[in-house]
Amino acid sequence: MPSTLTVLASNRLLTALPNKDRVRLLDQCEQVELVIAETLYLAGEIISYVYFPTGSFVSLVMPIDDGAKLEVGLVGTEGMLGVTLILGVDAAPFNAVVQGAGPALRITKAAFLDELAQSPALQQEMKHYLYVSITQLAQTAACNRYHVVEARLARWLLMSQDRAHSDCFHVTHLFLAFMLGVRRVGITKAANSLQQQKLICYHRGDITILDRVGLEAAACGCYRAGQETYERIMKA
Repeated sequence: MPSTLTVLASNRLLTALPNKDRVRLLDQCEQVELVIAETLYLAGEIISYVYFPTGSFVSLVMPIDDGAKLEVGLVGTEGMLGVTLILGVDAAPFNAVVQGAGPALRITKAAFLDELAQSPALQQEMKHYLYVSITQLAQTAACNRYHVVEARLARWLLMSQDRAHSDCFHVTHLFLAFMLGVRRVGITKAANSLQQQKLICYHRGDITILDRVGLEAAACGCYRAGQETYERIMKA
């Protein structure tokens, strides 16, 4: 069981709970290490565990009819996996695939629902987080439809940096093309442009963010809109 101080520094949803509710919830959690490319859920599968990333992040991926897949969201230390349980729905809406390896706290579905029944504060927080998740999914759908690849890539890199808590992380052009639903040549062109602007350094899948402010300027407004929605709703 990780120390409370470690958890408080790691997952914002847990940090926001009143101390009594947080301690009771943590008593039911176990720490696990998530491995990159590990699948936590497949769409339609029964949710057995709720996950609170404390140093990892997870891609939410929508499977498409022809076998293709599209990333519709990222969950890191700002969020959790399994929020649909508050609606009485225990079927996973998306594939959940680990994109950034690291620790997470895991609690069984039964224990989470028991804590939810006992804690009005947890209920309110989960409702707020569900609202944030819905708006971010809608924002991503609009972004994928209307914004150019370079701006979308800049947004994705910012979101990944936020969740990796590091300027450096690993991702290939092929994976980015797969996640953003575009051809690999489009990702290569967009990444080269960002590199020529000295916003990032990219070499064999290793990405380093060189200029955070410049990358935010290159990203579409969806990145800032998502940040503002989270801050406004989760502080309500």
